[in-house]
Amino acid sequence: MSDTSAPATVRKSILTRWSPWSIGAALIAALVLMPIVAVIWIAFNPTDNIWPHLLSTTLPRYMRTTVLLMLSVGILAGTVGTCAAWLIARYRFPMSRWLEWLLLLPLAIPAYVGAYALVDLLEYAGPVQTWLRSIMGWKTSRDYWFPEIRSFGAAVIVLSAALYPYVYLLARQAFREQSAATEEVARSLGSGALGRFLRVGLPLARPAIAAGMAIAMMETVNDFGTVDYFAVQTLTTGIFTVWLESNNAGGAAQLASVVLVLVIFLVTMEKVSRRKTRFFAMTGRHRAVEPVKLSGLPAVAAMVACAIPFAIGFVLPVGVILHHALKNAEVWQDPALYTALGNTVYVGGIAAVLTVLAAVFMVYGVRLSGRQLPRLLLPITTIGYAAPGAVLGVGILIPLALFDNWLADLIEGATGVDIGLILTGSSVALIFAYGVRFFAIAQGAADAAMGRVSPSLPMAARSLGRSKGQVLRQIYAPLIRGSVGSALLLVFVDAVKELPATLLLRPFNFDTLATRVHEQASLENLGDASPAAILVVLVGLSAVVLLARANR
Repeated sequence: MSDTSAPATVRKSILTRWSPWSIGAALIAALVLMPIVAVIWIAFNPTDNIWPHLLSTTLPRYMRTTVLLMLSVGILAGTVGTCAAWLIARYRFPMSRWLEWLLLLPLAIPAYVGAYALVDLLEYAGPVQTWLRSIMGWKTSRDYWFPEIRSFGAAVIVLSAALYPYVYLLARQAFREQSAATEEVARSLGSGALGRFLRVGLPLARPAIAAGMAIAMMETVNDFGTVDYFAVQTLTTGIFTVWLESNNAGGAAQLASVVLVLVIFLVTMEKVSRRKTRFFAMTGRHRAVEPVKLSGLPAVAAMVACAIPFAIGFVLPVGVILHHALKNAEVWQDPALYTALGNTVYVGGIAAVLTVLAAVFMVYGVRLSGRQLPRLLLPITTIGYAAPGAVLGVGILIPLALFDNWLADLIEGATGVDIGLILTGSSVALIFAYGVRFFAIAQGAADAAMGRVSPSLPMAARSLGRSKGQVLRQIYAPLIRGSVGSALLLVFVDAVKELPATLLLRPFNFDTLATRVHEQASLENLGDASPAAILVVLVGLSAVVLLARANR
């Protein structure tokens, strides 16, 4: 006699494992990955295939400039960040304890703000060249030579000054975790300070340095405001040109797919390099390296070496922007500024809350699920953080616009009422883009925080009859509250600074602080741009302070 209860038992087991939590986690992962999949689909199924035209005209130039810019920024930011981290971790000199944290402050300055400040300071009508002409008696630019400010080299300097803290933060931690025993062995074998850095410290910290450089290069690929202002043609500026000026969404998607391949290559190379390079402590008794106290000329040289990147990355842009903000005090009374501030808080706040809630739900759902698919999707969803905002803009706007038009036509046909564009005609698309772009931050924070909760606590709650939702609210929520709050702030700050996705997805006549800064500065009106830039910097500083406290 057959066992008729077996199929029912199997179905019940499947339904149990595919609970609403695990299904919800899979749906959230699908939403995060949707723009990436959409870009690839549109690129290979465009209405107007311009691959041959791109390959024969602009694509090689865009690709060459992007790769060269990416490598240049990676090398310069890597060198500056690594050297500063070594000096801070290994030596004590005047201002070293202050510089340890001041070197993080350029993270609060969007690279495009640094670009506007540098041009304002060094251009022909700026204070530096004006002062040189006054003391040297020069009349016109033909009387002297001065480096071209709006150039590729200037873009490299500005981006490196804004992005070196990624390398500095990871390298400093890696240098501090190294054992004093390795230093003592190298010293006993006759290695000087430079030899110990090149032969011991640098190889051991290479995985961390490579990770920091990869982040800096990915942020370089994402940048639009800086390269656009300096007239450097990259793949990102190409997306804007092909889509907005040539009105070719398919071509923009094809360029976006090239950017996506480049970013995935960077992520893969960074992970492979870290996997193949591993170092292990041969003893359980770890003793940290004691910093050496410097004096005289070496102390001054170390202080100056650490102060220069801080001055270029933070003091210079803040000084120039603050000067204009105080000089044009009446701009602070402009209602448009506070409209942009309200819009920024509105979309950034909603995006931060929804992103963190979705991340917590997804991580919890994956932990409850015994299925392999949700666990595989968890790390894949972090690709949104590496994908440039312009790529996400293409992958979100085109599918949502098609859905919006289909929905509007359907409702109008059924009711005779034209509802217009609900998603792309409002801030929904922009909030969605922020969520996808910064989901990795929230997901990483939620995963790490839940990983620190002892499994015995939720198990005990479940044995006492608590439901899965009650376990999340009563056990996990109080214990992960700090990490969730930090994730909320970091997602909000990054949303405030995001420019490419905002330019592509914002509704008509909808300005944020970032777009206001970009538009006013692009019109050479730094006075009107400065108050919004100051507000962006102040928001960014809050995240840097939080980051500094977390890395004490």
